[in-house]
Amino acid sequence: MLARRLEESRIEKKMTKKEVADALQIDQSTYGKYELGKREPDAATLLKLADLFEVSVDYILGRTDIKTPVETIAAHHDGEDWTDEELEDIENFKEFVRMRREQKKNQ
Repeated sequence: MLARRLEESRIEKKMTKKEVADALQIDQSTYGKYELGKREPDAATLLKLADLFEVSVDYILGRTDIKTPVETIAAHHDGEDWTDEELEDIENFKEFVRMRREQKKNQ
């Protein structure tokens, strides 16, 4: 799962393996082994990858399919109780807004 998520995230960001390796300040072959599943990044590198790809470490590790965690939205709901389904809808809307922002940036 880790290898697949890294490759998918890199492609989604339109980055080459070399660009990712350079951003992480590691050798390209080391990063290539991460995507092949022949090596696993240490905790510090996982955090850098999550920041670079703008996803959570849990997403990279395959522990969740939600790319970014629900942030502090529960603290800003004016006393309403959100169901899990509603929180998922909010998260999906946030992802939609991010994708739209990215599309506008690339135009």
